[in-house]
Amino acid sequence: MKILSVIVLVALIAGIAAGAWVRSDAPHLSGAAEIIEAFGGLWLNALRMTVVPLVVSLLIVGIASVADAAKTGGLVLRAIILFSLLLVFAACYGVAVTEGVLQLWPIDAQAADLFLHGAGAAGPEVAAPPSFIEWLQGLAPANPVKAAAESAILPLVFFSVFFGFATTRLEPILRDSIVTFFRAVSEAMIVIVRWILIAGPVGVFALALGVGLRAGYGAAQTLLHYVAVVSLVTLSVTIVAWIIGVTWGRQPIGRFTGAMAPVWAIAASTQSSLASLPAMLDAALRGLRIPPHVADVTLPLAVALFRFTSPVANLAVCFFVAHLYGIEPTMLQIIGAIFVAFGVSVGSVGLPGQISFIASVGPIALALGVPIEILGILIAVEVIPDIFRTLGNVTGHVATTSILARGERT
Repeated sequence: MKILSVIVLVALIAGIAAGAWVRSDAPHLSGAAEIIEAFGGLWLNALRMTVVPLVVSLLIVGIASVADAAKTGGLVLRAIILFSLLLVFAACYGVAVTEGVLQLWPIDAQAADLFLHGAGAAGPEVAAPPSFIEWLQGLAPANPVKAAAESAILPLVFFSVFFGFATTRLEPILRDSIVTFFRAVSEAMIVIVRWILIAGPVGVFALALGVGLRAGYGAAQTLLHYVAVVSLVTLSVTIVAWIIGVTWGRQPIGRFTGAMAPVWAIAASTQSSLASLPAMLDAALRGLRIPPHVADVTLPLAVALFRFTSPVANLAVCFFVAHLYGIEPTMLQIIGAIFVAFGVSVGSVGLPGQISFIASVGPIALALGVPIEILGILIAVEVIPDIFRTLGNVTGHVATTSILARGERT
């Protein structure tokens, strides 16, 4: 998947360059370029068709798993509560910091218009925001199937959460059959997404060709701005996780930093929390002297359920796109997006980076009222912010393990 990510990034650069060349030196080829661009639209629609079934199935399976884990002991229950509190904090932090960064370093309006025009993303129809009463009534979908068909993601997430918790009240044989079904659905959708991503270089090249054709090399400016903003915001929450480990986890600065150094090296090179788990266990047991019965339980649980950077980075992506379009989400939309960000951060844990990007960012964007047409372009540069996502996640895993170890030491 990492090699594919690099190929997709190369395809993005090549597509923009080819489109810019046609724009300036070979305008007679613009008709052929537009035909190629249509394949990019087909590829993007194929990605979009997986969002709703993937999110629903992942949420139901994820919540059922969390509820089962909560029944296994006090340490696990305390870990789940801590993870939940930190994820809500991370979501609020992500909104505040991203908005602050974009106020200090705003997107150039002309560059944004050229980029969106090049991506073939029409301006959204801005509807009147709902009142609080309408928003509250709309949380529960009168018809979940209709909500899915209309991509009404917040009511759909609300339904999925309740359905997931309802399964935990069933007899084991019934619960297991439901969880098995939705796990099969999620696995099948992941297979479909993997197939679509195999064609990612072609799809991204076609989309980028249209961007270069209409926006020229100026599109690179917007993409670099996007990468810088999302990476900066995600790096900042990594520092927050480090501070939490030192202060709340009561770890000396030198000891915590020294223990994390090899973990950070592995995380940056693999971009995988799971691949970093052996190094995290070594850091916790030997470097931080955390009792084995704590580290052996909480670190695997954290890898399975807790991604500290997920709400931050995903909301950063969505707010950047909102600023691209000139959209100002209402407070109710922001609250809904935080709720969705919390839910998908649990449901999409363990997915490869590019699949996680689609499954996590798409629903949040829909909850914010932000179009998702340009996600097919942004996924091509996700390989860079994903490094910072993983660094923050592994730091959060070890930091929370340090916090939970405090109550276990005798």
